[in-house]
Amino acid sequence: MNKRVAFISLGCAKNQVNCEQMMASAAAAGYTVTADPAGADVAVVNTCGFLESACQEAIDVILQTAELKKSGELHKLLVTGCMAQRYQDQILREMPEVDGVLGTGSYGDITAALTEVLAGQRPARFGSIHTCGQEGERILTTPPWYAYLRIAEGCDNHCAYCVIPSLRGKYRSRPMEGLLSEARELSDAGVKECLVIAQDITRYGSDWDEKPHLAELLKELCKLDFHWIRLHYLYPDEITDELIDVIASEKKICKYIDLPIQHCNDTILRKMNRRDTKAELLELLGKLRARIPGLVLRTSLITGLPYEDDAAFEELCAFLRRVRIERAGVFPFSPEDGTPAAKMEHVSLETALRRKELLEDVQSDIIDDYNRSCLGGEREVLCEGFDEQAQMYVGRSYAESPGIDGVLYFTSEEDVEPGALVNVRLTGVMDGELTGERAERA
Repeated sequence: MNKRVAFISLGCAKNQVNCEQMMASAAAAGYTVTADPAGADVAVVNTCGFLESACQEAIDVILQTAELKKSGELHKLLVTGCMAQRYQDQILREMPEVDGVLGTGSYGDITAALTEVLAGQRPARFGSIHTCGQEGERILTTPPWYAYLRIAEGCDNHCAYCVIPSLRGKYRSRPMEGLLSEARELSDAGVKECLVIAQDITRYGSDWDEKPHLAELLKELCKLDFHWIRLHYLYPDEITDELIDVIASEKKICKYIDLPIQHCNDTILRKMNRRDTKAELLELLGKLRARIPGLVLRTSLITGLPYEDDAAFEELCAFLRRVRIERAGVFPFSPEDGTPAAKMEHVSLETALRRKELLEDVQSDIIDDYNRSCLGGEREVLCEGFDEQAQMYVGRSYAESPGIDGVLYFTSEEDVEPGALVNVRLTGVMDGELTGERAERA
């Protein structure tokens, strides 16, 4: 066949897994898979559509890639993913540069779509987002020392500001047997850090028998040859005592919890269809701190949500100062078409952005305090390379997740290969990031 297909993936790690599966399918069908669209027969842009800003980024990438068609360096352009699902009619109608579209229910149709688009057809495939398959081989696009393990698809939370359920369908847990088989392949391939991901991993298995099975899954994953197991997107209302015990007791599980709370004001939480109250969040955070020594928390917060007046925003600032969450991503409210929150009264984007900056100032003080508290201690660090500008090695400890948190810089008298684990004595801070020197344990 000798046809080249380039894949470009945008957005979250879950989207990246879909792209890795499409790449493996294309390779199995005889295509040469590449990351460079220049010189390719087909470029596949796997889009994010979570926010309007993400959609705009996707449009920009599509148009940039389409320029290669004009210059003759690319023949066909196929668009997949969440933006394709969200704006399927508009893409086909308003973007003549696009030669075909696959929705999130049709990732498995990638090879058929490639055949059609190369034959001059304009495929538009939109299978069911509620029943599409999740299994499949992958070509990993992460560095060899870490990989994502997606344990479920879809979401049943239906937060009032979020479009994800309409793009990804109802919550469906992957069967544990297949998950563990995939995880075993990853560990056998030398993956040291397994990142467990889904829109909501806390509900894993609850669609089978209305009981969560995440703790059970984690115990099995800990039997494999991973060094770290990292958890992303645990929703507060489903964290059980059993799950806390497993996280606390299993040495391989990073003492790092990604817990998206979005806000703390009770009225806002209720109107946004969140199932927590401020008192419950405070109780849970206190329990997690008490039972998991050394715990690092990550969260996401939204400023300018409907019903957020000045008092509610000040309440959020005070809450963050009180609970001292180490990692926080702060985002202005985006009224997304088709969501209940978009129809609710809210402050201007300018106000939401100003509040975002103020909340980030609060978070910056918390991070500075946290970094100072770490000085003098030692951390196990997964080296990810050498930074020529800083003239130091760069890596991550259990407290930093790839792509969303910062990094840790360190010096070493001996060469350190990417993917190696070393002990680092923390001695300073540089531009908000911890620095240190390699230390050998006795």
